[in-house]
Amino acid sequence: MTIALEIWHALVVCFAAVFTGNILLTTFLGMCPFLAVSREVKTATGLGLAVVFVMTCTTVLNWLLYRFVLVPLELQFMRFIVFIIVIAAFVQLVEMLLDRYSPLLYQKLGIFLPLITVNCAILGASLFMIIRRYTFAETIGYGFGSGVGWLLAILAMAGIRRKLAADRIPAGLQGPGIALIIAGLMALAFMGFTGVLQGGR
Repeated sequence: MTIALEIWHALVVCFAAVFTGNILLTTFLGMCPFLAVSREVKTATGLGLAVVFVMTCTTVLNWLLYRFVLVPLELQFMRFIVFIIVIAAFVQLVEMLLDRYSPLLYQKLGIFLPLITVNCAILGASLFMIIRRYTFAETIGYGFGSGVGWLLAILAMAGIRRKLAADRIPAGLQGPGIALIIAGLMALAFMGFTGVLQGGR
């Protein structure tokens, strides 16, 4: 496979991860922080960027560890433990950086920042890149695209919820009810991209 073709495949996978195969809106992974932190645009942006960084880096590192350590040593059954350790280390790094350079955002994110460690979207991305047998370049595209897709979804949700804050919503739909309805409608909207480009093989 030529370098140009490899880059093209990585771009296709990245596009698919953002739109047609959005990890949040198609597989509903990472819904807990998505619903809880999407009340304010600024907080949602901070968490979304943290997810992009952690997902991209951990997916690439986990690919390298899996291909060059676990597979040669026939320790594939250890992938869950290894992946979670890598994710936890990166989340700790993000926590320290935010606490040092953006304490206000660190306080607003609260408990949801360390919960990135157990965010099923982060672990799901690392597992999907193995199940789908992505190459190294495709893994970079998939990790980055999945993070960006999650960021776009939470930003869209935060923007919509901000607009709805001044509207009259029936008492039975206020809070999680309207949030789940919005998430369902967003998932339907993203399904409109299906068929444009597919990242699967």
